[in-house]
Amino acid sequence: LEKAKRMVECGHHVVILLDSITRMARAYNTVAPASGKVLSGGVEATALQKPKKFFGAARAIENGGSLTILATALIDTGSKMDQVIFEEFKGTGNMELQLDRNLANRRLYPSIDLTKSSTRREELLLDKDTLQRMFILRNHLADMKPEEAMEFMKKQMMHSSSNEEFLESMNR
Repeated sequence: LEKAKRMVECGHHVVILLDSITRMARAYNTVAPASGKVLSGGVEATALQKPKKFFGAARAIENGGSLTILATALIDTGSKMDQVIFEEFKGTGNMELQLDRNLANRRLYPSIDLTKSSTRREELLLDKDTLQRMFILRNHLADMKPEEAMEFMKKQMMHSSSNEEFLESMNR
């Protein structure tokens, strides 16, 4: 992480791929000194400090580079600890991409649950017209089963050469 930070300061754009934030937090939980405060699921309160600091290092530097951290999180494992860790990190990212095991089992790729995936604060990234079209698209996808939504998106994307063209086609 320190090397990545130095590279950012030198103007480089750095991406760190972490698989997984859950396993990292579990590892810190096993070596964390007892603080007397244990969260539900057996998570030592101090165990999440270093993973949060790691995840919080992502940033863009004015007149410099950027540090992007893409991390996976384990969910629906049946472990209360994994759920607590996921909930601690859930709101810290800029986007959430949820994979769907049922889509993968059907060999439907990419196996993304489109209705559960989103970008936070997309109003800062998109103009008003595009934002409105995205809202309409999300509402349309929400009425579909996950496999129908993915098939629809794949079909529409095959017939479009750009995102703009794809969103424009929704008027037809």
